[in-house]
Amino acid sequence: MIQQTKRTNKRSLRLFRFLALPIFLFAFSPFSLCNAQEVVDKMVATVNASVTDCGSTCLITYSDLLWQLALQPDTPLSNPSSADLNRALNLVIDQRLILQEAEKLPSIAPTATEVTAARNELVKAFASPGDFQQRLQIVGLTADKLDEILEQRVRIEKYLDFRFRNFVVINDKEIADYYKDVYVPRLRARSPGQIIPTLPEARAAIEQTLTESKIETDTNAFLDTTRERAEIVILNPV
Repeated sequence: MIQQTKRTNKRSLRLFRFLALPIFLFAFSPFSLCNAQEVVDKMVATVNASVTDCGSTCLITYSDLLWQLALQPDTPLSNPSSADLNRALNLVIDQRLILQEAEKLPSIAPTATEVTAARNELVKAFASPGDFQQRLQIVGLTADKLDEILEQRVRIEKYLDFRFRNFVVINDKEIADYYKDVYVPRLRARSPGQIIPTLPEARAAIEQTLTESKIETDTNAFLDTTRERAEIVILNPV
């Protein structure tokens, strides 16, 4: 039964840093998981398929979800749970919504250097390069497809920076209040007896923290509004 979804819980911007955008898979082709079980790919959901020229970002398949999970360190890939698959689905939907907006801005197209840097950073999140490669092999994620995923992820991050980071303003009062109410009490609780950095010493770190927090809040609000307007159809529940 086709089900349409409009909203989801709040998402964290930090998730976009480590969960790569999956690639679109046109064919219904079999592939093997590590337990040698044959899985036939299937359509899971569509995002704005009938309301916009979204191209390859319209359709989400089961492979997309497995690829999403594979790029999350320490996430089981054999017989993934419904909860894991649905978390991946919500993330993919959010990513597709942002990507559809990002593709309207050709000026933020990622460079080859940026894609390479994203790949190197992603590998660091895993126990070893070998562990990373093994996870890609388990879900049939080739080097070319991984590069496409990373290109899309970099595009998403550049769009978020363009749309939100450039407009974030952190004033002196916000920094001072955070230092007094959060920074100092948290540091004392974590490391009793440690010398507390002064406000000038901690200023840069606090400003960065507050900036990321505002971007996260703005991104969540943007996604909620975008989901309200979007046509999201679940074809096959996971």
